[in-house]
Order: sequence, then structure tokens, then C-alpha cells
Amino acid sequence: MSNIKPDKSYIDTLSLIKQKIKTAQIKATLSVNAEMLLLYWDIGNTILEQQKKEGWGAKVIDRLAADLQKTFPDMKGFSSRNLKYMRKFANTFPDNIIVQEVLAQITWYHNITLLDKIDSQNEILWYARKTAENGWSRNILVHQLENNLYQRQAMAEKTTNFERTLSAPTSDLAIEIIKDPYKFDFLSLGNDAHEREVEKELIKHISDFLLELGAGFAFIGRQYHLELDEKDYYIDLLFYHTRLHCYVVIELKIGDFLPEYVGKMNFYLSAVDDLLKSQHDNPSIGIILCKTKKKLTAEYALRDTTKPMGIAEYKLTEAIPDDLKTSLPSIEELEKGLENELTE
Repeated sequence: MSNIKPDKSYIDTLSLIKQKIKTAQIKATLSVNAEMLLLYWDIGNTILEQQKKEGWGAKVIDRLAADLQKTFPDMKGFSSRNLKYMRKFANTFPDNIIVQEVLAQITWYHNITLLDKIDSQNEILWYARKTAENGWSRNILVHQLENNLYQRQAMAEKTTNFERTLSAPTSDLAIEIIKDPYKFDFLSLGNDAHEREVEKELIKHISDFLLELGAGFAFIGRQYHLELDEKDYYIDLLFYHTRLHCYVVIELKIGDFLPEYVGKMNFYLSAVDDLLKSQHDNPSIGIILCKTKKKLTAEYALRDTTKPMGIAEYKLTEAIPDDLKTSLPSIEELEKGLENELTE
């Protein structure tokens, strides 16, 4: 870096950036996240302009980082790596209005994570809004990215009747909370698990289950008991959604979706609305979770229903492949090997 001779253009640019930093310090301390994000965008945009104009390379950014760190020794964030992130930040979002209204609502480290893992501007903005709305930590954001939440929630072809059975904006929010498929990969039951096994394991891992369902779900009960006409009925899983202000009934099915499931869900929603719902609550919502569903069958089943419902798939941890099973010792072989070790 010391071999690079700074020309007038570089000196002027360095002076300009120093002034931008000092101005930002006057407006607010850099601990104020929004001000810091706008400053980072401004620096990144300045670097982009100089690269286009003067043909700056990576070495000039290294020199710039060293000089900024020397001028502002008590401030973090002016490493060469971070300046390159600022450049990428400004290049990805040329409009600083978007930065101010959306991206400045989350931390710089959240933004870096999104820039590292996503190329689509729309997808980055979607995750940024979700992070701000739900208060996701960086680790939770990474979890949602790894589980392709955008594709499963925002981009999924959702099978619901919410637009017809709920008024706006409740219908929009209800559609938004549905994912397809739901991923229960925190369970280790395999694909042959029965419904009650899945229910029990979901409750054992309730924190992971609630994270997968999304913000706003409050757990009420499993096999929730209803008594009607001296007969007992049991809802698989009952929740209350704090943003929708309604009860959410979830029914788990181990196979393909069948049209008769809608009739049973309609019955449960009527009972919950009559027995549990208060005058301040919105109509209860039903979600039927199946291992598989045929889109046309699901659409026909919902077509003339009046109760709000959605149908989605869920996926468990994949079972051990057959070719791998053959290479694993059986229980008998393990026991025999242990006996041999003990007798030797």
C-alpha cells in the first residue's frame, strides 16, 4: 500500500469521505443504526463513482481503508473488507430511498449476510422486511435463508380460500403466514412416522416448531378436547395468532390430501368459533398439513367452502437411503461384536 502514490483525485476523494464521516458524527453517533447504514451506502456510492471515473482497483480501497482507520482510530467499520461490502451495498441498491426505508431498519451485519447469500434485490428486501417485522437475530435470519423461507412463503403457490373468506387486510396477512412446504427437519422420525408420533415430537421441539410456523403463533394445546352432543372430539393442534387475532386449527395427515379433510376442518372451525372465539377475535383459520397434495384436488375441495382454510405439505427428515442401510451393521451384529470384545 505504501508504494501507491496518491494523486489529487485520491486526496480529494479521501477528504470528501472524511467530511461525510464527520458530518454523520455531528448528526448522530454511529451507534444509531439508520444513520450508520446511510453513511455506509454513501461511502460505497462514492467508491463506485471513483472506480468508474478513475478506474480504481482493490489496492486503492486498501489504501483508503488504512487512511480512514488512521483518521478515525476510535471508529470501527473502515476495514478494506467492509469498504468492499459498502461498495457492493451501494451497487446492489442504487436508490438510497430503499436503503433508508427498508434496509436501514436492520443491522449492518444482517445486511452483509443478505448480500453474501442472495443476488436478487427483491428477495433481499423481502428478508429485510421480515427481519425488521419479526426481530430476527442474525442466526435466525441465517436459519430462514438456509430453509428457503422466501421460496416457501413468498413464492409458493398457496392453496387457500383466504381471499374469498376473509376481508382485507386480514386475508393478505393470513396468506402471508402460510408456507408450502413446512419443513420439520428438526425431527428425526423418518417418512413412515404416524400422525400422533409427529404431533408428540413437534410439541417436544415446540421452539423449533413455532420458529417454522412464524411470528405470532401462540401454542394452546395438542389433541385439544371439544365435547359436542355428549361426544368427544380432539383437534390435533390449536394455536392463537397474535397478529391475526384469531384461533388457528392445524390438522396433520400422514398421506395425500383427501377432500373429506375439508369437511372435518369446517366442523372444527365452526365449533371453535362458537365455543372459544370472543367478540373481539377474527374468524378462526384452519391449516391442513399433509405429506403430499394434488393442487387441483385441493382447489376443488376448497372452492365452495365458507370457512377460511389453507392446505400445505410438510416434510420430515429424510429416512436413511436403502444403499446406506445395507452398509450399516444390524443390532444383532453390534451385540455380537460387543460380546466378542468382552470375552477377549
